[in-house]
Amino acid sequence: MDDVIAAQAFRDNYIWLAPGPEPGLVAVVDPGDAGPVMDALAAHGLSPAFVLCTHHHGDHVDGVPALAQRYAIPVYGPAAESIPGVTHPIQDGDVVGSDRAGFYRVLGVPGHTRGHVAYVGAGRVFSGDTLFAAGCGRLFEGTAFQMHASLMRLAALPPETRVYCGHEYTLANLAFARLVEPDNAAVLAGERRARRLLAAGQPTIPTTIADERAVNPFLRTSQPGVRRAAATMGGRETDTDAAVFATLRRWKDGFKG
Repeated sequence: MDDVIAAQAFRDNYIWLAPGPEPGLVAVVDPGDAGPVMDALAAHGLSPAFVLCTHHHGDHVDGVPALAQRYAIPVYGPAAESIPGVTHPIQDGDVVGSDRAGFYRVLGVPGHTRGHVAYVGAGRVFSGDTLFAAGCGRLFEGTAFQMHASLMRLAALPPETRVYCGHEYTLANLAFARLVEPDNAAVLAGERRARRLLAAGQPTIPTTIADERAVNPFLRTSQPGVRRAAATMGGRETDTDAAVFATLRRWKDGFKG
């Protein structure tokens, strides 16, 4: 069991506090609001070591200036995006962090935004708004080809890697996954698990890369059932996984789960 702490913000955002080797020190991931972070730090007797930003959207970074000012800590964020308060612009392949609070490898995963990154370390991936539990982010600045390639990079991580995404969208995503693959037993089991956790007031996150390979239609574009569903929805068969992904993403954009 991991001991990452979820600080909830706004309607459905998660801000993650990830422990490192030294007790009491955490990395703060995607602080859209400084208040919940400060409350969680105080409640658990923790200190922040650094901030990790996955992309520039306000619900993930608006708390950065207040945290940087109060704690005087490094703030890492994608060099390809403008994020106030970032002290260390980073890019794909960089390694960030510290001996005391842990190191994370940067993965470039554009699509949701132009410079979106994920952070991989300690058996975890902080995927921001690229990979969600059973879903993926909308294409605001990138292309379907880029997003599909980014998701395939994440899908290639070790299956036991725990996935910490930016929002509690799991039930709605699973409802769409069931529409795409109505006979997928893993999707039905995932829905039961998500409902049970939410009823108990607990996050449905983390998931794992293995879980996502089993239920997430956006990672399953090579599966015959997913391809058939995309062909039916799109009105024609598609010849590449990226094209299947593009059809699924358009379908999901209009889905009311």
